[in-house]
Amino acid sequence: MANLKEIRNRIVTVSSTMQITSAMKMVSAAKLKKAQDAITAMRPYADKLTELLQSLSASLDADSGSKYSDKRELKKVLVVAVTSNRGLCGAFNSNIIKQSIVLANETYAGAQVDFMAIGKKGNDILGKKHHVIANHSGLFDTLTFDNVATIAEDLMERFTTGEYDRIEMVYNKFKNAATQIVMTEQFLPIVPVEGTEGSSGDYIFEPSKVEIVEQLIPKSLKTQLYKGIRDSFASEHGARMTAMHKATDNATELRDQLKLTYNKARQAAITNEILEIVGGAEALSN
Repeated sequence: MANLKEIRNRIVTVSSTMQITSAMKMVSAAKLKKAQDAITAMRPYADKLTELLQSLSASLDADSGSKYSDKRELKKVLVVAVTSNRGLCGAFNSNIIKQSIVLANETYAGAQVDFMAIGKKGNDILGKKHHVIANHSGLFDTLTFDNVATIAEDLMERFTTGEYDRIEMVYNKFKNAATQIVMTEQFLPIVPVEGTEGSSGDYIFEPSKVEIVEQLIPKSLKTQLYKGIRDSFASEHGARMTAMHKATDNATELRDQLKLTYNKARQAAITNEILEIVGGAEALSN
């Protein structure tokens, strides 16, 4: 009977876990819808703004250039790793951390690589072996454009003052609830689009092209960072919903197996008791 009690306790534990994972799945599904709508609506604007900026910056290279497109020898690189504050979302965080470490150990092996963490998980793991200059874990509590813009301004200042020669951003791009794509984007300096040199001659600029670019660049960079974090935010809920769905399915399967084991053990115990009773009755009759 002790074995039956143990199996019974396991069934209760697995059932409780299944209820938790099922509830987390539904919560993530509700949050995902809102986050998905936000990034879907924002993407066309952000992509077009970035395309316009890159095109204009390319045409300025021969004229006056821009402090945001200044290419320097890579001595110090900053990697902005966008993770989440919580786990239970599959490989969502580990993929970003792995890619960030690859950038530090392989891509920029000859330079000093520092990290800026957006998300508690990235800060906790990267901070053990690498230098994390800042942690913006609280950003997800109030994810607004103004809050992200403050971080973008800090990054722009670090680049223009020469503190860092290149800034990379690593985040999960949202494709669908089951698929997130690890993206590595060069935040600064701005990368001109190939083949755009001279193409701006078809346009008349008012005010001057230089003034437009200087006003457009900060706005575009803030939008780019906001889009990346929004992408990551939607990806997190999609990854957690998928992970909790699989966990619920596994818990259901385990519970059914335990119930089958319990019924077999109970049936064996009852059969054994009947055999003992029958054996005792025969002994008394003899």
